[in-house]
Amino acid sequence: MSEIKQGVIIGFLGKTQDRFSEYQAPVTTEQKLEFVSKIEGFSGVEMVFPYENEGPEATKALMDKYKLEFAAINVNIKKEAEWVPGALSRPDKGIRDRAVAMIKKAKDFAKAVGAPHVTCCPLSDGYDVLFQINYKTAWNFMVETFAEAADYLPEVPLFLEPKFSETRVHCQIDSTAKGLLLLKDVQCKNTGITLDMGHSLQSQENPAQALSLIYENGFDAYIHTNDNDTKADWDLIGASRHFLHYVELMYWAQEYGYNKYFTTDASPRIFDVLEFFNRHSEVTKGAYELAKKLNHQQITEMMKAEDYNGLMKMVNKEIYRILNLNP
Repeated sequence: MSEIKQGVIIGFLGKTQDRFSEYQAPVTTEQKLEFVSKIEGFSGVEMVFPYENEGPEATKALMDKYKLEFAAINVNIKKEAEWVPGALSRPDKGIRDRAVAMIKKAKDFAKAVGAPHVTCCPLSDGYDVLFQINYKTAWNFMVETFAEAADYLPEVPLFLEPKFSETRVHCQIDSTAKGLLLLKDVQCKNTGITLDMGHSLQSQENPAQALSLIYENGFDAYIHTNDNDTKADWDLIGASRHFLHYVELMYWAQEYGYNKYFTTDASPRIFDVLEFFNRHSEVTKGAYELAKKLNHQQITEMMKAEDYNGLMKMVNKEIYRILNLNP
């Protein structure tokens, strides 16, 4: 098993806001990259296209300056005014075409800077009230537009990131299973699912099972790490609410030979930014190393034998460590 690689979506390293407040100070892309180099154990960058880059050459120079690697390019198709109500599933073909063009430009950029893939989370596609959209045409438009984007520059894979809600009350791709259904309809091999742990929890999924579902359906996976209370996507420090889920996700990532970045999709908001990400880094690495030390072969055999109590004893002893405490 390889060593864990960690990165971060650099948009969280500067000013963020919600409906009520603004958090942290605005910083430049270079300041964000310099900051990544200071986080313990971080070397990967997920950069939002087109808002955090000035061009391939300048971007590569900054990445080289701070000795960083690309984890992914994140293409934003929700910020522009015409895409606020939706982008890939809208009835207006011109709107859809411009969203597809943005994804294609992100692929061009990823290829130019050497990023391994592009990830897209179409949060604005969906609905807020019933009888708002034509479900049939909306789905077919999603298939059509994502397929066109995926077929462009196939050497740069396109990953789809599901989310239950936000910015729409009901996102069109609101679960891992629905994301896989879309990719099966798209029929492009160079696609995958970005499994965001918090999104998976919010969708009432088990993230480890969702990861297995992706691989068993023949698609690739890319993992975002964070945590929440399942009621909203709070982007908390990993394992701060769901420690056992976190370790189990690491375990199954190792079982499937996952070798991409574990990219942090967590927001510090009121916390000290550097310490927030240092805590996230240490718990993620710790959970990964803990999962690596488990006896994978023995666990597989116990699962096959349906040794439920033995498996729970293993959890108590090797993960929770409560059987190692002195009486």
